[in-house]
Formats: sequence, structure tokens, C-alpha cells
Amino acid sequence: MSPLFRRRRQDDPAEETGHDEVTDEAGVEEEPEAPADASPEVFDRSRGPWDVSEVESTEGYVDLGAVLVPGRDGMELRLEIDEAADRVTSATVQLEGSAVQLQVFAAPRTEGIWDEIRSEIAAGITRQGGTADEVPGPFGRELIARIPVRTADGRTGHQPARFAGIDGPRWFLRAVFHGLAVHEPEQAAGVEDVVRSLVVVRGAEAMAPRELLSLRLPEQPAPAEPEEPEGAQREPLEPFTRGPEITEIR
Repeated sequence: MSPLFRRRRQDDPAEETGHDEVTDEAGVEEEPEAPADASPEVFDRSRGPWDVSEVESTEGYVDLGAVLVPGRDGMELRLEIDEAADRVTSATVQLEGSAVQLQVFAAPRTEGIWDEIRSEIAAGITRQGGTADEVPGPFGRELIARIPVRTADGRTGHQPARFAGIDGPRWFLRAVFHGLAVHEPEQAAGVEDVVRSLVVVRGAEAMAPRELLSLRLPEQPAPAEPEEPEGAQREPLEPFTRGPEITEIR
């Protein structure tokens, strides 16, 4: 089954993915459990995600420019667009009750940046009144966070999220997990497999560290023309007749 594509504005609230549970401040919520599969301090990329130079074929992948996403049955792929800059800023994969938001950045050639970025994310969430606990996870050191959000009735709630970061050759991949993948490790296998199978296309151009790599909308295959029965005659072309128009509305 081919993945679905829906466009999403940059300023849409994260809870609209349909997988994030927002707990009202007045309610009682247990802290999310850390993933059980602890990993070493430094994540080993020997099983992915991959740099494009490390793969022989990208057949079956969805080309989003800086990142190639493997197709999976039942997968939905959503793209977030910064309308002011007219650019795709992130891609979100939804699968089996979980979601993961993907962004790729330029990084230094000689060192990783996840340790530094992880500390900055934790500090930012804490300043907003949330919590961020550093834990071992399937992708090395991760953050289990509760992010303050405003509920529909105007109260303050908390949205669980799980932050993972992977340092590659001159690139850095940030994956933010939502839904079941945050606190149920056995339910995270599908989206984690997607992350491990990603292929990053860094490009050779010089870029400042942490600069967001460009994503793009996937190319849609042109619809096949129906075959004409034998002996059928084509209607004569009318070159000056106005045809149908397509207007894109964001």
C-alpha cells in the first residue's frame, strides 16, 4: 500500500496528529516509562539510519529531498510547510498508533551535536514548565518529555514526547516520537524501524552547522491514459478551447 500524503501548516498544533495524549493539569497521570531497550552512550549506526553513500538502492523509498523515507503498509506521511518561507520544514510518519516527526540538519564534519542539542531541548522544556528526563533508548541517549500545552477548554495540560537524535556524516537527524511510541516500547517498533531505514541525502554544498536541510514534496506519478479500443477515432483537437484549471489552496 502506498503512503498517504497530507499537507500540514507549520503552525498547526502538534496534538492534531491524533496520536498525542494531552493530560489536563488537574488530572492524574503516571510518568511515561523509559524504553526498556537500553543502548550504549554513543549510538551505533551500523543498522541505520543511512547516509546515501552507504546504500546501493533506494527503490521503494519516498524521495523528500534531504531524506528518503521507506514505504510501509498503512503508513501516513504528513509534511509541515512554513508558508511564509514556502518550504517544507519537517515530515511526520504515522503508523500503528504512533508518530515520529523527522528533521535533518547540517552538522560539523568532525564531531556530533546531539549531546549539546539534547541539553538545550531539556532546558527549554523545563523553562516552559515541563519536564525532560534523559534516558537510554534504542537510539542512544534520549529525552522523555512532558511538554506544556493549552487544552481546548483553556487549561494547561502536558503532552508526552520522546526526543531522539542521531549524528551522521556531516548531518544530524532529529526524531520526535508521539503517541504509543513514547511510553510503550513494544508499540514503537514500527516507527523505530522507519527511522532506522531512513536514508539521508546531505549534499556537497557548504552549510552552517544546525542549518535545516531542504525537504520537498514528493513527486506524484502521472495518471496513466486509458487505452482506446481498436478502431476508435480520436476527437479532433481544439487548440483554442480553454481546458480545466487546477488551483492550489494552502
